[in-house]
Amino acid sequence: MGSALAREWVLLRLACQMLTRFPAARGIDYAPALDAAAVRYYPGVGVLVGLAGGAVFAAAHGPFDPLLAAALAIAVTVLLTGAMHEDGLADTADGIGGGDSAERALEIMRDSRIGVYGVLALILVVGAKAFALASLSPWTGFAILVAVHGLSRWSVVFVIATARYVRSSGTASPVAGPVSAVSHLVAGGTAVACLALAGYSGSSQAAAGLLVGLACGHAAVRAAFQSKIKGYTGDCLGATQQVSELGAYLGLLACL
Repeated sequence: MGSALAREWVLLRLACQMLTRFPAARGIDYAPALDAAAVRYYPGVGVLVGLAGGAVFAAAHGPFDPLLAAALAIAVTVLLTGAMHEDGLADTADGIGGGDSAERALEIMRDSRIGVYGVLALILVVGAKAFALASLSPWTGFAILVAVHGLSRWSVVFVIATARYVRSSGTASPVAGPVSAVSHLVAGGTAVACLALAGYSGSSQAAAGLLVGLACGHAAVRAAFQSKIKGYTGDCLGATQQVSELGAYLGLLACL
């Protein structure tokens, strides 16, 4: 039992290091197979990121305008993650928008420079998220940030589990491959808890809208990159998180 718990603690630390700026896995006895198992804690890490963003939103909602509170909350989540998901969104938009073939799209996505499609995607998605959050009360916004950040990382796990990684190497190559039943159970259990939190903070109807919106965002971004490159890259995972998050907010607002 002790060794099993110790392994799960290592996996959680690896997930934190993969999805945030914190060197949480420093000093562990690393093996490449652990990265693939660590995807089970991606939604849990999302919950932690959402807790930080939600706390800032709730604290700033009184002294500042709600839109500014939402912007500050988003800024905190970006700082915690090193903007890795936003970077993935921009690169994916540039690759899909500018590439006339799968090979050209992958080449553009590997380029560190940002193009017009990437800029527009960031402005539209991040701006829409800010306006969506600004319409929520402090407590509801706090709870929804926690729930949606967890659920949007579950959306990422679903891509890893059901799509093909198209590069021979890259940021996401260590996690590419089959997702174990245990990982599905842990990630899915976290997602269910997040959905329950959303229902508690609003209503069952609002939680249902959030889930539908999440699914629509997931399906839309996935259709875009899979039709172009016939699989996914690390950038596509970042785009999945961002668009799924936005879809969840919009679905929630449609049912409030």
